[in-house]
Amino acid sequence: MTDDIVEHRRLIIAGTGISGLSAAIYAARSNNDPLLIEGDEPGGQLTLTTDVENYPGFPEGISGPQLINDMKAQAKKFGAESRNGVIEDVSKAPAGHFRVELSDGDAYTADAVIAASGASARTLGVPGEEELMGYGLSTCATCDGAFFRDEDMLVVGGGDAAMEEANFLTKFADTVYVAHRREEFRAEDVWIERTMEKVDDGEIELLLNTELTEIHGTPEDGIEHVTLVEHPDGHPTEKLDDPATADEVDEYEFDVGAVFYAIGHTPNTDFLEGTGIETDDDGYLITEGGRGGNQTATGVEGLFGAGDVVDFHYQQAATASGMGVKAALDADEYLSERERAGELYEGEVDAAAADD
Repeated sequence: MTDDIVEHRRLIIAGTGISGLSAAIYAARSNNDPLLIEGDEPGGQLTLTTDVENYPGFPEGISGPQLINDMKAQAKKFGAESRNGVIEDVSKAPAGHFRVELSDGDAYTADAVIAASGASARTLGVPGEEELMGYGLSTCATCDGAFFRDEDMLVVGGGDAAMEEANFLTKFADTVYVAHRREEFRAEDVWIERTMEKVDDGEIELLLNTELTEIHGTPEDGIEHVTLVEHPDGHPTEKLDDPATADEVDEYEFDVGAVFYAIGHTPNTDFLEGTGIETDDDGYLITEGGRGGNQTATGVEGLFGAGDVVDFHYQQAATASGMGVKAALDADEYLSERERAGELYEGEVDAAAADD
């Protein structure tokens, strides 16, 4: 832990996805001097989306990276600043302010913090995944399903998210295939029942005891086909790695035009553990909620949460943006109250650290 403080800020925003940038625009316009810390996924999930057609105001659509870049420019126009870096730890000081430490050793103090660090979609790490993410491979059916109208589509997963996405994709797909590594689904009964109705109608086909091992295609032409493995007892990749059972695994090529991962998200909240913040069992931040003001406040005074780090249900660009706006407004009210009470921190900045 360094004792050198680079700078004191009125407000620090963790994350530069759409929620963090929306918060920055509003915070800057309220003269709250926001500093955005990029994080290890600058721009968030939208940077993996080639085209965004469901964000209001763009009738012809807009690319995810372009939307993020435009919002960064808008935030900068109003005075927001950003820097590269990954926040390693946030702690609350006895005086009421926050200490924010980065992985490179830099440290800041802040009167308030907005956590807009998002949730990272879980992936499989199979060959072709990195090259084709955003080019036929997606982690959001609602965002990207319409781009693959009349194609056969593959959904990977067996929980509520997989069932929900498979049902949604039947609006566009020729056939939706659901690959799940076991015989039984983990989804709630209501989602299984809805899915089985679609199976009976021929809109969904189940590939049980099956796993995806490779995605074939190019960014130019999209996905051509995938490689799947199947074993009657489930978990085929484990059995494929075991010489005693490898011969029992059926490996085959399967033609689909799009693949959707629905194997969950991991909220990026580890850096907040030092604050004593409350999360649910899956690590998502718990905020005040409700209908009045202060909906984005956490149980830690001065710490606000917005976007997918809070929202495990909707996970849409437009809803994340709205939550970022709420967080900026809640933070502004908090900071204004502390300023009126003469309780804002006047930190001492180490001159050498600030010049580095």
